[in-house]
Amino acid sequence: MFPKINPKQMEKAMKKMGVKQEEIPAIEVIIKTEDKELVIKNPQVMRVNMMGQESLQITGDIEERDLKAYKEEDVKTVVDQAGCSEEEAKEALEKSKGDLAEAILSLQQ
Repeated sequence: MFPKINPKQMEKAMKKMGVKQEEIPAIEVIIKTEDKELVIKNPQVMRVNMMGQESLQITGDIEERDLKAYKEEDVKTVVDQAGCSEEEAKEALEKSKGDLAEAILSLQQ
């Protein structure tokens, strides 16, 4: 954080200012948003408490994952095969967790 400062001295100074740090031995950190996940591999996670306000500091290798269970071409296939609207196809694909056959069969019933 600060060059040429002994980590032990830094820790003492932080304690004097009322800042407490604790390392969390995490294996993986996942942050979920509405449409994707941020997966942090090999994380270094620090819990910091500064004057009663808690926060987390996370560093590591970040990977983004799309949360959609289907692709747009899957929607087109379901629309063509089941003769339904795109909205109905998307709903069926979400319910079937991306299984094309199950989505088509559920719409044909």
